[in-house]
Amino acid sequence: MTQIEISTHINAPIERCFDMARSFDLHLISTQQTSEQAIAGRTSGLIELGETVTWRAKHFGIWQTLTSKVTEFNYPYSFTDEMVTGAFKSFRHEHIFVAINNQTVMRDIFIFESPFGMIGEWANRLFLGRYMMNLLLKRNGVIKEVAENDTQTYEVLKTSQI
Repeated sequence: MTQIEISTHINAPIERCFDMARSFDLHLISTQQTSEQAIAGRTSGLIELGETVTWRAKHFGIWQTLTSKVTEFNYPYSFTDEMVTGAFKSFRHEHIFVAINNQTVMRDIFIFESPFGMIGEWANRLFLGRYMMNLLLKRNGVIKEVAENDTQTYEVLKTSQI
């Protein structure tokens, strides 16, 4: 099992950061390099407790499909999504938000296990852990950029719950 932890300091209120972290539109912006699409379950707006989403994206030149479900939700402090089906043996992504003087520390704890036993562990150490870290850093950079600088985009994302 591999665990990645990232903290991102954002000069924006906790509610804004929380909503952006669960926004489909913002997620798609942050994953353009993988051509990611939400293809089943909840596919737009802001994901909520108990909802699932199926993502389709290209990683390492191969199209992959992964379904995750929001299993914990405490607005605006935390939510957790976990893989239901997909290429990993398992994954759990905890999103934690702490307000400090109208700013937010957004913390990600991403725990995953690859299939194929020792070969999967080897892949985690060799390249997959770094690859997943870079995806999370890219995502968090987009959230930070929009949360700090683009109130208009935030208002659109917040009201796009279809």
